[in-house]
Amino acid sequence: MSPSFSEATESFMKKKHPDPKTTGCTVSPSAALGEPRHPAKMLPGRLFSIPADVKYLDTLQLAALTSAFRAWAEKVARPDVQRARTRVLIAYLILRHTGCRLSEALELDDRDNLECQRHLVRFRAANTTREVQIPADVADQIALLLDRADLASLRGALLKIDPGHLRRKFYERAAEAGLPKELANPAALRRSRGIELLREGVPLTVVQNLLGQSSANLTAAFLDFSDEDVKKITSHVLRNEKRKTSARNAFFGKVTAIRAGDVVSEVELATLGGYTVVSVVTNDSVADLDLKPGVFATATIKAPWIILAKGQAASARNKFFGRVVQIVRGAVVSEVILELDDGTRLCSLVTDQSVSDLNIAAGDGIWAICKAFAVILNVD
Repeated sequence: MSPSFSEATESFMKKKHPDPKTTGCTVSPSAALGEPRHPAKMLPGRLFSIPADVKYLDTLQLAALTSAFRAWAEKVARPDVQRARTRVLIAYLILRHTGCRLSEALELDDRDNLECQRHLVRFRAANTTREVQIPADVADQIALLLDRADLASLRGALLKIDPGHLRRKFYERAAEAGLPKELANPAALRRSRGIELLREGVPLTVVQNLLGQSSANLTAAFLDFSDEDVKKITSHVLRNEKRKTSARNAFFGKVTAIRAGDVVSEVELATLGGYTVVSVVTNDSVADLDLKPGVFATATIKAPWIILAKGQAASARNKFFGRVVQIVRGAVVSEVILELDDGTRLCSLVTDQSVSDLNIAAGDGIWAICKAFAVILNVD
C-alpha cells in the first residue's frame, strides 16, 4: 500500500539527515567530531557581498518558504486537492535544491529524469545533459511522494503543471511566510540557490554548470567585492606571507552575524579559509571596535585556551580539525602545533601527561577546541 502524504512526511522527518548547508553549527566545517569535510586552502566565498539589485532569499527565508509549502500540501483532506498540492510540492523541492529554471522543472519526466536513489535530477536540452545532485533527505522525500498510489496514473507527466498556477502558489506561500512579494517567484529561488552554493565555497564555474548558465559572468552577477574589501583581503594576504612562519592562532575574516545580549554579544566571523569562528565579547567592545556584519577582523586565541581532542564531543563553539606538525615536550607543559587545511597554524599548550594520554604524534589528525569566550577580536 502506498503511503499517504502525512505518512510520507512523517517517514521523511524521522530519517531526515542534517544538511551541512543549513545546520548553522560553528564546527569548522563539519557538524560533528568525526572526520571533517575540509575547506579549500583559500576560500573567500563566504566573504563576498550581494549587489543591492540582486533579489534573493537568505537561509531563514528559504527555510520559511519550504515550511510553508510543506504545511500547505499536508493540511488538506480532499484527495484530488491533495494530489494537486503534492505535485506542486515536488516541483518546488526540485526548484529549491537544483536552482533550475521554472521551464526546466516543468519539462522533467519524473520517470526518467528523477533518480532518487542516486540523489540527482537530470536535465536534458538539445544535445546536452546536466545532472544536479540534491540532498539525500530531499531525494528520499520525493521518492516517498512519488510512490503514492493516486499519482500512479500521472507518472511521466507529473510535473506538467501550468506555470501560471505554480507562480500563484509561490505568491500565496511567500505571503504566508511573511516574505516580500519580489522574492515570491522561481527566479528568486534560482538566484538564492546560486548564492547559497557560492557561499559554501563551490567554485564559480561549477555553480555556473549546476545552474545551466551559459556564461560565468551571469553567475558572477550574484556576488560583489567592494574596492575596500579587495584592499583589505589583499593587504592581509601580503602581510601573512611575510610572517607565515610565526603566524599562529590567528584567523582573518569578515563578521557575518552579531547576536546581542544584555551584557555580552556573540560575534560570528567567516574566515578566508572557510572556517567559522565564534567569539563572545562585551557590548562595550562591540561598540569600541565598531563591529557589525561586513567588518573585517582578526580572531586570535591564546595557546593555553586551546584544548586538544581525538574524536571527543565537546560543547565549545569553536572546533577545528588539523594535523599535528610539531610537538615540543616539556617537563610539565608541552607545546603542540597543528596545521589546518587552509595553512593556519594553531599552537596549544597542554600538560605533558595529556600528550601521553592522547598518544599524540606528528601527523595525527586532531581537533583543536576552544570556547567562544577565549577568542579575542581585533580590527585593523
